[in-house]
Amino acid sequence: MNAVQTTKMTNYRWIICSMLFFATTVNYLDRQVLSLTWKDFIAPEFHWTDADYGTITSVFSILYAVFCLFAGKFIDWMGTKKGYLWAIFVWSLGACMHAACGWVTMKYEGIASIEALRAVEAGSVTAVSIATISVYLFLFCRSVLAAGESGNFPAAIKVTAEYFPKKDRAFATSIFNAGASVGALAAPISIPPLAELFGWEMAFIIIGALGFIWMFLWVFIYDKPSKSKHVNAAELTYINQDAETDEDPKDANDEGPQISFAKCFTFKQTWSFIVGKFMTDGVWWFFLFWAPAYFSDQFGYKSSSTMGQVLIFTLYFIVTVLSIFGGYLPKYFVEKKGMGAYAGRMRAMLLFTFFPMTALLAQPLASWQGSPIDPAWWPAIIIGLAGAGHQAWSANLFSTIGDMFPKSTIATITGIGAMAGGLGSMLINKCSGNLFTYAEQQGAAFQFMGFEGKPAGYMIIFCICAVAYIIGWSIMKALVPKYKPIVVE
Repeated sequence: MNAVQTTKMTNYRWIICSMLFFATTVNYLDRQVLSLTWKDFIAPEFHWTDADYGTITSVFSILYAVFCLFAGKFIDWMGTKKGYLWAIFVWSLGACMHAACGWVTMKYEGIASIEALRAVEAGSVTAVSIATISVYLFLFCRSVLAAGESGNFPAAIKVTAEYFPKKDRAFATSIFNAGASVGALAAPISIPPLAELFGWEMAFIIIGALGFIWMFLWVFIYDKPSKSKHVNAAELTYINQDAETDEDPKDANDEGPQISFAKCFTFKQTWSFIVGKFMTDGVWWFFLFWAPAYFSDQFGYKSSSTMGQVLIFTLYFIVTVLSIFGGYLPKYFVEKKGMGAYAGRMRAMLLFTFFPMTALLAQPLASWQGSPIDPAWWPAIIIGLAGAGHQAWSANLFSTIGDMFPKSTIATITGIGAMAGGLGSMLINKCSGNLFTYAEQQGAAFQFMGFEGKPAGYMIIFCICAVAYIIGWSIMKALVPKYKPIVVE
């Protein structure tokens, strides 16, 4: 029996996974500050409408999409250590920059205080000017945030492929991807109180500063498995086990051939990932950006209120707990049912398409007059289930890249897919903002499935969210019906 077999395996890969988890948590905390402060803290100062907020979120989404297209290639070129450091530095800087928007707006308009800013007559020329200037300032800060945040998932997925064998990647991805849920979970109980106590500006600064702490830790913790002093031979053998089982065995330390950016678009596997992201990312981002406003509009529970915070916390607690199971399910199909990694992943993803369909019940139950509980709890629970389905779906969708592409191209493909997801998010957020503003203006004249006004607008978007996943899965299955890894001659 050799030394590798007798030496107890280290588990440093899980330390690395925890770092990816914390980075994703910070990523989503930074993204959530605006959604939890705009309605109750920022909009009264800058006289924003739903359409203004919809513009900001949609432009953020499209910029994020554009940056993702290049972020993956940047990560593949720079490497995961330096590339991740640059990404989190830029997005943390962008997060902190939001705090200056109010001061710059007041200076530009010649207004001396926040009280005077709020006191400007709604609908006046000055109010419109304040809204316009502040929106442009926030768009600039969001563009910096988007540039940095676009590097998170390409880097994290590439690190996962470096540190985990194929059968474990979806589970590892579900764990670090749960950082999105935990960030969204921590946001409502931390951000509104910070804004209440210190002002919305300090909420951006305090949350943004967390990224700089992560950077300090990453410098000392991360190295590639083959170079890390914390990974012993037994763990390295476990990490590289696919080199012994793949149909086309190769040196596990070799990342594989480089694939040009243009050539990536010639593969059906790339388009399968693009479709999966485009059809579904917007659903998650809609819930992320609009849930606080929904509970405020529909039930009067502001994000700074105790009930508002509890509802958002409950929603993302459900997402966090259930989504981790989603990463384990394909592992069960592979180890217990003898399925291949890709087949098990697609089977699991099909099951997860049914979770978002529960969104069809959110608005009807929210209007249930005879509800034995506060009607607000129904959409909180239902959106939580839909969000859990998305996160479980997302963890497996990301893992399909590592199944079929060489490590040298994983970040690039992740970036391309994230771009598609950003485009989908841009469409749903911009359309939602305009739809809600229009529906509110029309009142009872705007009706859909028995609802009128803004509730009818929400019902329309919930219907779109409900069917997006099954449509996406069907197209993906048609493009890549069976496991087919990319082979570059």
